[in-house]
Amino acid sequence: MSLATLKNRRERGFFDGQFLIAMPGMEDRNFARTVIYICAHSDAGAMGFVINRPQNLTFTDVLLHLEMIKDEEAIVLPAHARDCPIQTGGPVESGRGFVLHSDDYLCDSSIPVSDDICMTATLDIIRAISKGKGPKRATMLLGYAGWGAGQLEAEVANNGWLNCPANEELIFDRSLDDKYERALAGMGVTAAMLSTEAGHA
Repeated sequence: MSLATLKNRRERGFFDGQFLIAMPGMEDRNFARTVIYICAHSDAGAMGFVINRPQNLTFTDVLLHLEMIKDEEAIVLPAHARDCPIQTGGPVESGRGFVLHSDDYLCDSSIPVSDDICMTATLDIIRAISKGKGPKRATMLLGYAGWGAGQLEAEVANNGWLNCPANEELIFDRSLDDKYERALAGMGVTAAMLSTEAGHA
């Protein structure tokens, strides 16, 4: 699913607002031990963001790269801006930035992805965050995960993923190392239990 499809969708699909949690046997290294927040799902496919993969960049690095600030301005950025986390959102368009954020910030290009969470993929929100005028909660993701028509359904049917309702606290939680385990715990299971069931103990 493309960003244009997300913008033009009219109703939510089954996996919208769900977490996908990779099963222990996931062979694709891009998605091993990942938790993905699905933003859009329809007959045309699905789109979401990995929410537990770090990125070796800071928000200040992004601002400098985009030439939105100069080196000497970096030290006077609002703390909220300096601390805005940057994560690896997925392998598709990995050089493009997307911001998942609370709905207290909206601009013309903001797209609602749930009742409380929006996604904005323009410089407007980066500029707003840098000035301390952005959303209360936000995380920037480079790239996204995308599936073609029927692809995600097939992967779930083949036990590639577990799915459950998304937890907003977990989406914006900055502790990434154990987010996979905590997402599973929210379903009442552990990775060890899944490995045993799959015959990989």
